[in-house]
Amino acid sequence: MSNSGEMNLSSEVKIPTLSHKTREGWGTRINNVPFDPEFTPGAFNAVRVCLRVQADEQVCVITDEATVEIAAAIVAEIEKVGAPYRAWVLEDLATRPLTDLPREILDDLETSQVSIFAVQAQTRELRSRIQMTDVVNRRKIRHGHMVNINRQIMLEGMRADFQKVDRLSAKVIAMVRKASRVRATTAAGTDLTADLNPNYKWLKTSGIITAEKWGNLPGGEIFTTPGEVNGTFVIDGVVGDYLCAKFGNLQGNPLTVRMKANRLTEAHSENRELENDFWKYTHTDENSDRVGEFAIGTNIDLKEVIGQILQDEKYPGVHIAFGNPYGAHTGAEWDSTTHIDVVGRKFNIWVDEEQIMRDGKFLVEA
Repeated sequence: MSNSGEMNLSSEVKIPTLSHKTREGWGTRINNVPFDPEFTPGAFNAVRVCLRVQADEQVCVITDEATVEIAAAIVAEIEKVGAPYRAWVLEDLATRPLTDLPREILDDLETSQVSIFAVQAQTRELRSRIQMTDVVNRRKIRHGHMVNINRQIMLEGMRADFQKVDRLSAKVIAMVRKASRVRATTAAGTDLTADLNPNYKWLKTSGIITAEKWGNLPGGEIFTTPGEVNGTFVIDGVVGDYLCAKFGNLQGNPLTVRMKANRLTEAHSENRELENDFWKYTHTDENSDRVGEFAIGTNIDLKEVIGQILQDEKYPGVHIAFGNPYGAHTGAEWDSTTHIDVVGRKFNIWVDEEQIMRDGKFLVEA
């Protein structure tokens, strides 16, 4: 998950010197970190296109040792905008894995209009991330969530045409908001149906982030909490959270799960360690085995699953998540301490009776 040592660092890359306004209260060293100029287009997209940072807005940047070079590229773009910011390296403040988000960061979020979280996930840190998003939700901060961002994602998903992705996402969400059911199948054996609850909202996180809903970067999905999911999902893409780094791309050795009345009932894989770890994760609390998210990936600039959940859940097709339903946004009245996404490949999708995807390709124009 750490940045590759194969990149060609340019000795001519200059990180701007912080202004007095920016330096005030600043507690870290990111402005002294050189970065690969190949990161600049993705950082530009994050700061200028997705978050639309303005010069009069306070920005909170949160990173870690493994991701500090990418954070440096993002900070450089914030400097170009002229916005004041504070940037935090988690290891400067606390021991990993975190039990709680450091107080310094929570206090900074209380005065920020924009935040960026670019770190590598560690086991048992979901609690600290929920503490962060609780503040983000309450204060309606425009927040870019970049967990497990890496070089490949910066050069691929973060270079997407997010305006085009947003146009497609808007068309698809308009269709599903009027629907009562979505069905998805794949040649690999997936066959599931999501019956939709009209009381639960659909959200668009296309990469164009608003104060109403923070979003992952790279963006490109629409999602809701389903009323009920039934059927089989052959996970030949990737699983999420810390299991992603452990098991990577599952194309050659998929995990097959079955759901009934919105609960996970079976999980099978020839990789027994994957099967056991997934089953244990999805039985952490009383709702960890409950389908909390039903989503359609809409980032049509992504051509393949790469084994990184941050990008792969935006890959065109269906993905679901067991656990936390993001009820603050969808309206779901239940909760969970866990959330794990699962991704497949090359879907056929029907919204009610209308087919909108065939073999992984949208039939809807962006």
